[in-house]
Amino acid sequence: MALLEVAANSAASAFAAQEGGAGRVELCASLDEGGVTPSHGTLVLAREGLEIPLYVLIRPRAGDFVYDDHEIEAMLDDIMHCRELGCDGVVVGALTPEGDIDVDACERFLDAAQGMGVTFHRAFDLVEDQAAALEVLIELGFERVLTSGGMPGAVAGAGRLARLVAQAGQRISVMPGAGIEPGNVAALRDLTRAREFHASAKRRLPSAMLRAPADPLGMGAGETRTDVDTVRALVAALA
Repeated sequence: MALLEVAANSAASAFAAQEGGAGRVELCASLDEGGVTPSHGTLVLAREGLEIPLYVLIRPRAGDFVYDDHEIEAMLDDIMHCRELGCDGVVVGALTPEGDIDVDACERFLDAAQGMGVTFHRAFDLVEDQAAALEVLIELGFERVLTSGGMPGAVAGAGRLARLVAQAGQRISVMPGAGIEPGNVAALRDLTRAREFHASAKRRLPSAMLRAPADPLGMGAGETRTDVDTVRALVAALA
């Protein structure tokens, strides 16, 4: 049976993912911006309440994946912090200005993550030659790469994802992500032969504010949270 990883933007979302039957959580903040590193408090709460594996996104900001020395130092500190808290793994990625895998930065990330699993995230979708980049990640020692096959969504990238899965064999896990829903995940599994899938399974909750005035500043909307029923439907589809 294929495993479902859920991108959770809060401790509450992480617990919803677990309740719905997810096999692993990728914890982050600011999911609407592609995700950044969550706070210490969120990490501690999630680690204490989760029984399934917890991976943490290590991304210091939104935007591109070309990082300066200060950002890399911050990422290394965040990785070591996750290790100290007993997290199961981290999710990282860095590119050169030319759009290749930043091997030097990734070697430092992997060294800091000793004892934890390490996933390379969707920065992979910005490289020009994904087949060559996959071999770089294998040589570096990543256990997994999250990708949509270089397309806006995994459905559109299914053909390339299938080729990457075949290329990877048992050397690294190629995990499709982006736009994965209960209605398409089974077909993606059959097309790609992937063993793991990544989804946010999120929905917008009504605002908790009792007074709902006009909101020209855009600050009164309800939060986005992982939906238990959507997770359950994804898990059932994969079964």
